[in-house]
Amino acid sequence: MKTGVIIVAAGRGTRAGGDRPKQWQDLAGKPVARWTLEAFSHLPSLILVIHPDDTAIATACCAGLDVTLVHGGPDRSASVRAGLAAVRDASLKTVLIHDVARPCVSRTVIDAVTDALSRHDGAAPALGVTDALWTGAAGRVTGTRDRKGLWRAQTPQGFHLDAITAAHAAHPGGAADDVEVALAAGLDVAIVPGEDRNLKITGPQDFARASAIVTPTRETAMDIRLGNGYDVHRFGAGDHVVLCGVKIPHGRGLQGHSDADVGMHAVTDALYGAMAMGDIGRHFPPSDLQWKGAASEIFLRHAVDLAARNGFAISNIDLTLVCEQPKIGPHAGAMTAEMARITGVAPDRISVKATTSERLGFTGREEGIAAIATATLVKP
Repeated sequence: MKTGVIIVAAGRGTRAGGDRPKQWQDLAGKPVARWTLEAFSHLPSLILVIHPDDTAIATACCAGLDVTLVHGGPDRSASVRAGLAAVRDASLKTVLIHDVARPCVSRTVIDAVTDALSRHDGAAPALGVTDALWTGAAGRVTGTRDRKGLWRAQTPQGFHLDAITAAHAAHPGGAADDVEVALAAGLDVAIVPGEDRNLKITGPQDFARASAIVTPTRETAMDIRLGNGYDVHRFGAGDHVVLCGVKIPHGRGLQGHSDADVGMHAVTDALYGAMAMGDIGRHFPPSDLQWKGAASEIFLRHAVDLAARNGFAISNIDLTLVCEQPKIGPHAGAMTAEMARITGVAPDRISVKATTSERLGFTGREEGIAAIATATLVKP
């Protein structure tokens, strides 16, 4: 479905201080609104709803971007209705509605909302409430509230265009956000994971927080690690080999202290290497008889769990098996599925492929199988 975005920027933002509305104030060298527009610039339709007094500054802010400027109304709901009325692309089926004061929204959140619209009338990001909740008056605590089932709403909030347009037209008065309007119209709205970085600039202190996100320093930048792994096992007696957890019939088996799964060993070492935490031998010494004949899934799960405990997510895995026989192609799909099951990584982020050594070397003489793996770890 073709999706556009309406960015609501007609407010005055007086709580943020400054000599102009917060959306036009500087954030790391650019207006707040410019950062927000650029976050959605990959979409085919951008509508920016502004106050009539801000036309000149908004025009300058949008330089080089294909943005439709629309004058808003006296409140947020009126401004959203003006944005919806300005949609001219008949092929646009879904729309995202976003607060201009959330300039740090990520592509991950945007895509999650957009993807959910294939299954729901609407979707919006949110964070679960984890802090205790109180009521208070005159500076004192007067009671508590159960936080179960409570969420902190974020934007963009996405909807099918016709449905949200009709919902706004039928809604009496203002609303806190577009999800409130959608629920009043009986629409089904899904919650997708929000992000702490998707903060809303409200007060003066929020500019520093947002600046640290849009222009990260070495200390705050995303931590991306690459690791490589290499393993070899020789052929010996047997009637099958185990590669990436898949049993493949073969005239000989692979020899090793464990089950000799050369592919899984290489991937495991790549994960350890990305964390600078050694290799399988350091964590599972071959001198320890408890690991004799052990399934290599044990080793790989340990590396995956270790990455998670250290705050890393596995971004992708790339494995190459080097052998003349057995043929890997017919089994690559099953290997990918098994590796995805063990690691929790989506199958489209795992590559299992094979090559020969053109009859050269020990693999060419069919004395064994080698494996080379690369893994990427990411920590926000």
